[in-house]
Amino acid sequence: MRDKMRRNSRVGFTLIETMVAIVVLAVGVLGLAAMLAASMAYMSTSQEDYIAQQKAAEAVESIFTARNTGLKTWNSICNIGSAICTAGIFTATPTPLCDAGADGILGTADDNCAIIDSLLTPGPDGKLGTPDDVLIPLGAYTRTITITAIPGNADLRQIAVTVTYISGRFNKTYTLTTNISAFS
Repeated sequence: MRDKMRRNSRVGFTLIETMVAIVVLAVGVLGLAAMLAASMAYMSTSQEDYIAQQKAAEAVESIFTARNTGLKTWNSICNIGSAICTAGIFTATPTPLCDAGADGILGTADDNCAIIDSLLTPGPDGKLGTPDDVLIPLGAYTRTITITAIPGNADLRQIAVTVTYISGRFNKTYTLTTNISAFS
């Protein structure tokens, strides 16, 4: 009889063991919930990330177009005050995404910052050009164009376009780096 009672007293969990298990499980579940919330907040910034990528690419395309059309000489495709050329037209400081100005090239000293760049996207009906379209101002974005010489080759330069922006609670930066040659 004594062995039977001793066996019965060891079966099952005590209240304290159950409470500890619940606390451990709750901490794990709350950690997963916090991670899910943070990842959802980060994922919601994908539209701003895409805009930054496209605005950096747009600036690079503008520089290549200026060279290819002969609109600007090779000696002017550098930053203002740069040691690699004397007639630089690109500002090396962060500037808002402004209208391209009279020369039609983004990131130059003649950009018209009275007109801040914006995007027009389709509204709820999914059609562009209807009254419900959404205008997204890009005033929170800045762009920096840095053009540097490639050592040992006077006909080759590196372009780095950095777009800085605030997306939700995150301060983000996107940098596009490419090379440009004196020949089109």
